[in-house]
Amino acid sequence: MGFIQQGPQLAHPLHHDRVLRGWLQHNLDAAAHAALLPDLQALADYALQAYARRQGTPRREPQLTQWDAWGRRVDRIALTPAWEEGAALTAAHGLLWAGHAADARGMQRAAQFARVYLYHVASEFYTCPLAMTDGAATALKASGDATLLQRALPRFLSRDAATLWLSGQWMTETSGGSDVSRSEVEAHQDASGQWRLHGRKWFTSAIIGEAALTLARPSGAGAGNDALGMFYVETHATDGAWQPGLRIQRLKDKLGTRELPTAEIELDGLAATPVGEPRHGVRRIAPMLNITRTWNAICALASMRRALALALDYATRREAFGALLIDKPLHRDTLAGLNAEFEAAFALGFGVARLLGEVEAGLADAETQAVWRILTPLAKLWTGKLAVRITSECLEACGGAGYIEDTGLPQLLRDAQVYPIWEGTTNVLALDTLRALGGDDLSPFATWLQRQWPQEIPGATTMQAALAAAAQWLLPASRERALLEAGARGMALTLARCAAATLLARQAQTAAVLGDLRAAASLRRFLGHGLLRLNASSAADCAAILAQD
Repeated sequence: MGFIQQGPQLAHPLHHDRVLRGWLQHNLDAAAHAALLPDLQALADYALQAYARRQGTPRREPQLTQWDAWGRRVDRIALTPAWEEGAALTAAHGLLWAGHAADARGMQRAAQFARVYLYHVASEFYTCPLAMTDGAATALKASGDATLLQRALPRFLSRDAATLWLSGQWMTETSGGSDVSRSEVEAHQDASGQWRLHGRKWFTSAIIGEAALTLARPSGAGAGNDALGMFYVETHATDGAWQPGLRIQRLKDKLGTRELPTAEIELDGLAATPVGEPRHGVRRIAPMLNITRTWNAICALASMRRALALALDYATRREAFGALLIDKPLHRDTLAGLNAEFEAAFALGFGVARLLGEVEAGLADAETQAVWRILTPLAKLWTGKLAVRITSECLEACGGAGYIEDTGLPQLLRDAQVYPIWEGTTNVLALDTLRALGGDDLSPFATWLQRQWPQEIPGATTMQAALAAAAQWLLPASRERALLEAGARGMALTLARCAAATLLARQAQTAAVLGDLRAAASLRRFLGHGLLRLNASSAADCAAILAQD
């Protein structure tokens, strides 16, 4: 038999990830690190086993059976093995519970998301309902609804797989999409006072959850966001059957995340409970969005890391033009550049996770809370876009094999496309960032970043120059709303990269004290690619560019 190329092998996701190990070592105290390590080891071992299990086997997807053999409506969904294993892993390793555990230093979220980061790719996006359940738990806490908290919270955060509940998030309708003010699902009270939902939800991720939070417009309420209410529903009766008034029309045929059962559903009298008074529903979503957007950022990092790990391993196995790819200067430089971008993104994503924990623990002052509200959409926005680019580059780094389905590599790229879309597209989040800035004054955010930059680490002037250019651009642009919105994406990307560089500089400083200069090298490479992304065309130029006749 002739030559057969050996495919990439996955190195141990914990032992061979210096970025994760370094961040945890530098940010957790010794006791917290020691307590976390067994869970990280187990989840990394599982990821390695899951990768081996998928090699050479046909890809499985959930299957919906709407009717049984005798014509009874059952809407039964068969899940993949990874999804069947999800509840046990979640409960055993505290993937939800850990984020809500008391921590005097506010590091509970960082510890939780380290677990999520290692588990995500192996989970086949079981992390999606985990994110929504985490968000639901947070939203219910913020509501102060004692009855719902007593009923749902112990189940959402259970350490027992038999009692663990997942929550869905039913927001998307054909009429609205990101514009939830156009939601058409209505809530009516019956003669007994029970609220019931009527209408269609076009995109409900992980329909297999036992509960969900959803928006609906109470009967007789006016138009717009404030008239919407947020409602809590349970999807199954005590015998396990679907609740009356809930029908699954179909599972969505998606580009990626195909193991995740996303459904289109019809509601015809589904019993619901308002979370608080049945209005101001969009405001009640806000605590949930901060959580799910952070999950999105961390999961994007996990996908980037998996793609980079495989591309790097392949470079040590593939020989071309007389040498291994890793020994080719251009290929080595390409991989180094991608890894530097990833390391900066990691610093931003986990920096936001740490801030989230500090905010929830009551340790963040008003200034830090304001910065966190800006950094959260920035982290989601930038990591989502970067995940698509890095996975694409890593497929290219594997040559033709990166385009062949049964290598498993194309799935990484298809799945990555969900990150810029779910929980707010890039443009939606860029506009959210403008709102979070609260006007045309960038100085509070810029001052916070400048204070974080270690004096011993070169590069502060590059970051300061980028922030000064952003502030200068923002001031004249603020006089014309259309131009401000047109440039919102470039502004957001600039701010995200400035924040990432700053947090990576802090990591580089801590590592350098221990004699590790690798983070500093990544910072130099990242800064060399530039921080500025400011751009916007005039309305006239846009019209000229887009004209097709």
